[in-house]
Amino acid sequence: MADMETVTYRSRARFWLLFLLFVAAGVSLVAVPMYVIRPFRAQGARELEVALAFVRWAPVWTVVDGVLAAVFAVMLWRGSSVTGWRTAGRRLIVLAGILLVTSAAVMARVNIFERVFRPVTEPQFLTASEAPVDDDDMVLAVRVGEQARAYPVRTLAYHHLLNDTLAGEPLIVTY
Repeated sequence: MADMETVTYRSRARFWLLFLLFVAAGVSLVAVPMYVIRPFRAQGARELEVALAFVRWAPVWTVVDGVLAAVFAVMLWRGSSVTGWRTAGRRLIVLAGILLVTSAAVMARVNIFERVFRPVTEPQFLTASEAPVDDDDMVLAVRVGEQARAYPVRTLAYHHLLNDTLAGEPLIVTY
């Protein structure tokens, strides 16, 4: 009889381990690219390649991961038939894990980078004397005919693109 309890305990421990691994994998599919491709941080070629592979494959793998996590979640849920605080705590962990995996599957379908790095489509301009530019700030300057504009690199580094028109000519300013 002790062997049967040991097998059940070991099976449950494996289910927990696999469930938690699937939850961590699902969250990693979204978290790694968000960490690597964030503003104001240099990326290496290899880590950027890995992050972009995660972005490309995350919509598929988060679904596969979510299904596998759900299978183990059901096993864990059914395996905790005894009532009490320990069971409630375990079920709460299972629910939190499923919520994380589901959130990762949804986030894998949202291009967060387009939301973060939105182009400025209607820029607002100030005169040079009114602009809050420090002496050591870098700017990109553009001159078309007699008209000129300066775009703070600090702003461009965040948005990456700025759509503008200068002297009737359309511009896309980028940094």
